[in-house]
Amino acid sequence: MNDLLDFVLDAHGGLKRWSGVSTLTAKLAAGGPFWGQQGFPDAFLDETLTIDTRRQHAVFTPWTAPGQSLTFDTDPERVVLQTANGQTIDSRTSPRSSYAGYDPYSPWDALQVGYFLSYGMWNYLTTPFLLTYPGVQAREISPWQEDGQTWRRLHATFPASITTHSAEQVFYFGADGLLRRLDYTTEVNAGDPVAHYTEGYKTFDGLAFPTRRRVYRRNPGSTPDRSLTAITLDIHDITAA
Repeated sequence: MNDLLDFVLDAHGGLKRWSGVSTLTAKLAAGGPFWGQQGFPDAFLDETLTIDTRRQHAVFTPWTAPGQSLTFDTDPERVVLQTANGQTIDSRTSPRSSYAGYDPYSPWDALQVGYFLSYGMWNYLTTPFLLTYPGVQAREISPWQEDGQTWRRLHATFPASITTHSAEQVFYFGADGLLRRLDYTTEVNAGDPVAHYTEGYKTFDGLAFPTRRRVYRRNPGSTPDRSLTAITLDIHDITAA
């Protein structure tokens, strides 16, 4: 590992503490106009998400209606919508292929929205420890100046075995080692370039997590377009086990 990654891991609670965690359960609200554009306005403002930190597995409850849950898995990649008693309502394998031919304004179905938010939140909650996972390559690149601050940056390349927004992403870290921003291209949303900001850090069970995330479209030159906050993610609580 490089010096910056070592520093960042320690700032977020340390690799030793993380290695003792197998699941995270988060209470969260996903808001912003993006969900209404996809056909689900105000549908995800009171969610419980449980993820497996060692493999890509996530469960959202409720999902689009009381008494329903959505499960995301990989190997093979799959999303399943179920009732409370485990009966399958709908499912899809190879969900990423279902967005073929879509533009940024195409409506999504419940499984597509669930796939997008599940793999996204799995990535967010496992960061920065995700950067130590097998096959992930991270290297420090030139620093970035924003709002009178200097942020150090890691460029990460992800293997095909890890489902992400895009194979290449850039992580920005403040002087305290905490994540401040994340840049990626949203492949399932017609390659939309994104600047994703994090703030409101709190410590849960010895690990530091941002409790506020705000997602903007990214301009050429990597500046954010702050005229519209497309997605808001607010975390109310996290339990590690």
